[in-house]
Amino acid sequence: MNDATNPKKITRAFVLAAGLGKRMRPITATVPKPLVEVAGKALIDHALDRAAEGGIETAIVNVHWLADLMEGHLSHRVGGPAIVISDERAALLETGGGIRKALHHLGSEPFVVFNSDSFWLEGPRPNLPRLIEAWNPQTMDILLLVAPTATSLGYEGAGDFDMDADGRLAWRGEREVAPFIYAGVAILKPELFADTPEGSFSLTLLFDRAAKSGSLHGLRLDGQWLHVGTPGAIEAAEARVRQSAQVPLVP
Repeated sequence: MNDATNPKKITRAFVLAAGLGKRMRPITATVPKPLVEVAGKALIDHALDRAAEGGIETAIVNVHWLADLMEGHLSHRVGGPAIVISDERAALLETGGGIRKALHHLGSEPFVVFNSDSFWLEGPRPNLPRLIEAWNPQTMDILLLVAPTATSLGYEGAGDFDMDADGRLAWRGEREVAPFIYAGVAILKPELFADTPEGSFSLTLLFDRAAKSGSLHGLRLDGQWLHVGTPGAIEAAEARVRQSAQVPLVP
């Protein structure tokens, strides 16, 4: 419920930007993947702009690969959110370990996690405010933004999740095709990291735990997810952006 004791307001985010971007080579030999431009803007700026529009006031961004370039770019960014750097130059900590290292910046309240290459075309309602509005800490430990596998541009995998009528997610079975894929944006409770390993580990560990306890939920993306995972996918994504500017996306 959206009342005085449970305000639907989340003001901090963690942006995963430390990865090596191996599938985007040769571009990422000299440019970190979050700085690859799509439709005239670096991928990380697409994510940070969405964060600002959704009410995020502070974003913690981890850096490792070509970290000086990342820090330089972020220092010249205009507008919100405020940026705090989490330095992983010494060791790459993966998605879970990177967040665990920065928990002191995130505080005790639930926060948003962005993949730095999260990129989608909005539908009638912006998706981050929808996600925050759907968050229910009484029934959820993790809430993922998920996109339909069949209509996600540039994605050719078998999907990630099945979703029931209440929004609970379950991993797809072996040799099965699932209707939804993780779109790279989530809300998590910081206490989930209390008994996680030191050092490097994946967020998949927490997704697994939440799925087994019935507290992993999903919200279907309103719009279209664009998977920008390889150099060839950039052109396809830009073409879809141009098309959407001419023909509004129908939900």
